[in-house]
Amino acid sequence: MQLSHNEENSFSLTRFESMLKTNDVLFFDSNEFENIVHYYLENGKIALAKKAVRLGLSQHPSSVNLRLLKVEILVFEDKLDLAESLLDEIFDLETSNEEVYIQKANILSKKDKHKEAIRMLELALALTADEADVYSLLGMEYLFVEDFENAKQNFMKCLEADEEDYSALYNIMYCFDFLEQTHGAIDYLNSFLDRNPYSEVAWHQLGKQYFDLKNYKKALTAFDFAIISDDYFIGAYLEKGKVLEKLGHYNEAIENYKITLDLDDPTSFAYLRIGKCYEKLGSEELALKSYRQTVHEDPLLDKGWIAITDFFYKKGNYRKALYYINKAINIDSENVLYWKRYARINNKLQLLEEAERGYRRSLELGNYELETWIKRCDILIDLGEHEAAIQNLLQATEFYPDTAEIEYRLAGLYFMLHEVEKGYTHLNHGLKLDYDYYIIIEELFPSIFARKSVKDKIRTHQNSCS
Repeated sequence: MQLSHNEENSFSLTRFESMLKTNDVLFFDSNEFENIVHYYLENGKIALAKKAVRLGLSQHPSSVNLRLLKVEILVFEDKLDLAESLLDEIFDLETSNEEVYIQKANILSKKDKHKEAIRMLELALALTADEADVYSLLGMEYLFVEDFENAKQNFMKCLEADEEDYSALYNIMYCFDFLEQTHGAIDYLNSFLDRNPYSEVAWHQLGKQYFDLKNYKKALTAFDFAIISDDYFIGAYLEKGKVLEKLGHYNEAIENYKITLDLDDPTSFAYLRIGKCYEKLGSEELALKSYRQTVHEDPLLDKGWIAITDFFYKKGNYRKALYYINKAINIDSENVLYWKRYARINNKLQLLEEAERGYRRSLELGNYELETWIKRCDILIDLGEHEAAIQNLLQATEFYPDTAEIEYRLAGLYFMLHEVEKGYTHLNHGLKLDYDYYIIIEELFPSIFARKSVKDKIRTHQNSCS
């Protein structure tokens, strides 16, 4: 009875691994060694692949394919000089072997010599019978040099040669997206679907393009076809749920998200979206349950903690909101979105020192929005920390020069510290920038606003402008 190809490979592997355990030396033909090495490389077993190559070359020292596999391993291990030297030896023996050019391109790519790698792959293309792989490699090299148009064209040729190469299709869509050619992407996908009407990946990608154009009706149709093509396609159900949310069909959206929970391990994204839908429907208990499942499923997903914190914040339950944002900060203390909420919640609770800490941490983590500087300043004023408030605003002026909201605050603060000349300088500047904002002085510094000299200055400016 003759063995199938897969059975032969399995038999060869069993014999090879038995040989390693017993130290017996068994004979394998060169093709068997090649298959063994390929198997180990594909499964990430590099040490065993090296042993197989070494034993293979000891039995078949003239095998070009085994030597090329040795080159592949050397490249993987970043031993590029050794790999290049061995390739040169092989090239002297076989100038028309496309694998030599492919490996040369691989080495050049690792050395960031992508244009030279492209030239090598073009030579390989003229020799190979497997054009799809070479076109794919060319596409990747063009991506490295950010030539997205040429990358796209090569991935398209790869897909023409092998219409089941979905990684090429994803790369084509990446290029279309980067080049902002949404309509071109739609035309291409429709053309591809004319030839492959049951390609769930193409329908899925088409739906995403329509979603980006806010054409939700066509997006929904595309995702439905993706599901018809493969009713286990989780990504299509998730995307369909997002479309249904946009259309306000929250119950249907929930149904689609729940299907994904049954098809595979639950995802935090699905729980989060279910929670959002329930919240829109006014089902607060179910929304809260889903948000808790979100953070349980993935404690590192900041959107989950933010959703549950905002849920309680909107209800005015600031203590509960603070409890959850503290839990979030304990998990990730570098997340600026957490600290902004921490500051806002503590401010609502009149815990001013904690609120100030939250805004300060937000700034330290790179959140330089004007509102953050202003809120921190106003809290420092309430705390009587006038000098710290000035330093905060002076830093803010580096990002927001000539801003009335800052100038009036600086004016009031300098007056409070009896630095009258600086106070008038900033008051004059504020009046020139936006007269109406003088109300900041009245609200934040009522004792300063009550001064006759300050009122006269404001009135004089108003008269000169009218």
